Parts: sequence; structure tokens; C-alpha cells
Amino acid sequence: MLPAAVVSFRQDYRAQHIGAHYSGLLHFAFTSLGSLAVIVWAAAQVRAPSLLELCTVPATFLFANFVEYRGHKGPMHKRRRGLALLFERHTQQHHRYYTHQAMSYEGTRDFKMVLFPPVMLLFFLGAVAVPVAALLFWIASRNVALLYVATAMGYFLTYEWLHFCHHLPEDSVAARVGFLRRLRAHHQTHHDPAQMNAHNFNITFPICDRLFGTLAR
Repeated sequence: MLPAAVVSFRQDYRAQHIGAHYSGLLHFAFTSLGSLAVIVWAAAQVRAPSLLELCTVPATFLFANFVEYRGHKGPMHKRRRGLALLFERHTQQHHRYYTHQAMSYEGTRDFKMVLFPPVMLLFFLGAVAVPVAALLFWIASRNVALLYVATAMGYFLTYEWLHFCHHLPEDSVAARVGFLRRLRAHHQTHHDPAQMNAHNFNITFPICDRLFGTLAR
């Protein structure tokens, strides 16, 4: 049984913000296929990378984990000038749509409050991946730039897929897989209003939560 406040908020949000033509399945497909296309293209262009160039992959992964942590702990939970939309969508909408007592979506239309808006894929690619890749191409090598793009987009997609898994119905197959179940529990703790501003800011892997002492078991 969903809490009455969640039921009321979801009904109002669906009526006001989820258009009649919205398709959660198309939203998921666009995010997944668009990201995979970039990842495959970038990886296919890499030619005989050196060991040092391959270090781009773990370095980018760890940097992305830090950015995820800081972005979530910062503007997604604290209103910042120029970034109020992030706070509005995350804290005031996502955290009311899904609470620690109501983590699961009820239908594909609820995907809109799990996945980033489709435009974020284009923003991440055009405003983050490409400019940094161009800089890496200039100061390092073509392989480093391509490996960065592949890994950064891979992390973006991992974020979307894992966050999606965190909000699957509890009786789904994925929700019962060991490591996914543990990550879901980690995220569910964050959705507790008493915990959300202090603990469990990593959505993917709680590396920075451990490093910075914000991990709540």
C-alpha cells in the first residue's frame, strides 16, 4: 500500500507534467540506444592503445563517480543560483514521487521521474564529453580522447540503468539479483527524508560515499 501523500503527488504530477503522448519505453530506448551508439563508435576508433592510454578508462570512471557524488550532494539537494531546476526536479519532485516507502514505479509513464530527460543525453554529449575529449586530443592523444568519450558515456548509461533498477517493482527479477539488491537498498536509504541530505549520494557505486564518510548502511 502506497502512502497517501505519494499517491496524491503521483496523480497530480502525471496529470500536469506527463503528456498524453509520452512513452516511457521510447524514452528508455532513446537513452540506451543513443548512449550505446556513441560508446561503440568511440571504442571502435581506438587504435593500438598503450598501457598509459588505457589508464584513461579507470581514471574517467573514478572522476565520473566523484562528479556524480558532488552533483547529487550539491545542486540536486541544495538550491544553487542558476541550477534551481536540478533542485526542483530532484528534491522537490523525484523524492516525493519515490520515497523509501514507495520506491517502485507503477507503469511505464512513471519512467519520466526515473530517467534523465532525453535532452540530457545531448547536453552531456555536446557540453561535457566532446569539449573535454577535444582538450584531451590536444594535450594527450586521439586514443585518450576516444577512450574518455567511451567511458564517460558508458558511465552515464550505467547511471541511468542502475537508477532504473533501483526503482523497479520489488518482485522483478533484477531487483532480486544480489549486487543490484544491495545497491537498491543503498539508494532506498537515501530516499528516506531523514537521510537524503546527509547520506548515500552515489547512485551507481558508493565509492565516494565511502571515501567522504557519507555511507549509511
